Amino acid sequence: MVIAVAFIAIGVWKVTHASHPALPLIVGVDDDTLKWTPFPLTVVRREQSVGAGAVRVWVPWHGEIRPTAVRRVELSRTETAARTTTVVLAVFGFGAQTPTAPWAQRRFCTYAKDALALVPNARAVVVWNEANSPTYWRGTAAQYESLLARCYDALHSPHVQVLDSTASAHAPIRFLDALAVAYRDSGRTRALVDAFGHNPYPLTPTELPTVTHKGDFLGEADYTRLVSTLKAFGRTPSIWYLEDGFQTTKITPAQQTRDVTTAVDMAACQPLVHAFFNFELVDETRVAGWHSGLIWRGGRVKPAAAAFAHAPRRCHT
Repeated sequence: MVIAVAFIAIGVWKVTHASHPALPLIVGVDDDTLKWTPFPLTVVRREQSVGAGAVRVWVPWHGEIRPTAVRRVELSRTETAARTTTVVLAVFGFGAQTPTAPWAQRRFCTYAKDALALVPNARAVVVWNEANSPTYWRGTAAQYESLLARCYDALHSPHVQVLDSTASAHAPIRFLDALAVAYRDSGRTRALVDAFGHNPYPLTPTELPTVTHKGDFLGEADYTRLVSTLKAFGRTPSIWYLEDGFQTTKITPAQQTRDVTTAVDMAACQPLVHAFFNFELVDETRVAGWHSGLIWRGGRVKPAAAAFAHAPRRCHT
């Protein structure tokens, strides 16, 4: 699910600590439902009813040069949603699709640029997902650095933030250190990303979000170590928590309510954190799937939904 030695004066990151406190926390959900229906605004209203002012939408990539006709329809619906809510596009495939060769990276960045052009009101775009996890990325940190560099130049604009993505598990500190070395060795003088995307899931399904860790694991309560790691780039970034969630197949609905409340409250009080996204809006139907939604499969709202809706968007402590 990330990155800095003062390499170069402009640094890798564009957002500074000083600019963050004036910004309210973006609170949203990871949910693809709106791209599958001809009535995406109905889904947006459902998301907003549980307090989600933003949505991260997955744009799958399987090596295509351009978005397919089906994908273009999905992106058109996403643009309809983007006119009324904050939309973040996450463009990625799985490990088998890892673009490591220069030609594959050029193809991916072109695809991401075309997808973004179809959603001109999108607020941000994430370049790949959990790059330190072999489930999604089977290349090296240096190859991910190369992908970020190529895509940043293609995707960044005054209206769109470009994010990377790492996970709390799979040795994120070691991965970020290697990414920083690759950036330094590249001699690049422009940014890699505008903000850092991280998925601060707990170590175990029953672990509280307030638990700190030793070693190479970065949960939400390890914020100080995360920031310390990122300072190696010379500038401190805005941090977006792009995924977090607490499954009601592992804990009680009451515990999920407490965990969601705590997680959003912590994010609001971590000075550099600019966004928190709950994975997901509605539970999956598969027994082996994820059940950390704010709505039960079938449409019944969970107790955690009200907590999510009323959790503070600014720190009050």
